[in-house]
Amino acid sequence: MQYQIILGTISTVLVLVGYLTYFKEAMFGGTKSHAFSWLIWGVMNVLIFFASTSKGGGAGAWALGASGALNFVIFGIALFKGEKEITRSDEVCLLAALLGTAFWAITANPLWSVIIITGVDGIGFIPTFRKAYKKPAEESVTIFVLSTISYFISLFALQTINLVTFLYPASLLITDSLFVLLVLYRRSSSRPS
Repeated sequence: MQYQIILGTISTVLVLVGYLTYFKEAMFGGTKSHAFSWLIWGVMNVLIFFASTSKGGGAGAWALGASGALNFVIFGIALFKGEKEITRSDEVCLLAALLGTAFWAITANPLWSVIIITGVDGIGFIPTFRKAYKKPAEESVTIFVLSTISYFISLFALQTINLVTFLYPASLLITDSLFVLLVLYRRSSSRPS
């Protein structure tokens, strides 16, 4: 149990470092966050944090709780300094996320709740993936690299491993990794020869 607390602490510290870096980049650098994604992620992370802790996630859920709270801060920053080009597909993703959240609210089964929230979180990534593809220089990879490492560590910090506690952080590990690869690829392919 002691190693899980240590891993949960390390995972949470990585999240905090990543978000502090992102706040600086979003406020004073060239990073332009997509508000829709950060709003969706904030809601989903908080919901999963509570679901995971209710099913024994323990220290492995701490990073999700921290991420959830900090996602709302980025959402606030994005409203003022973030991406202003909102497309129809972005609006559809937000609507789908809201519908998924409503469906989650009527689902009494924790496993189905986590599956729905994981899907909604993936939908929340679509506007940011679209924007990063078009404008890779306006995205930070630091937060997503640190989050990937954090979620990997948090899987080993879970005090109880089951689909409710494992599925969401594992999906974040995958989507965050794919996002980093997309941004790095687009940056390298859009550089002049």
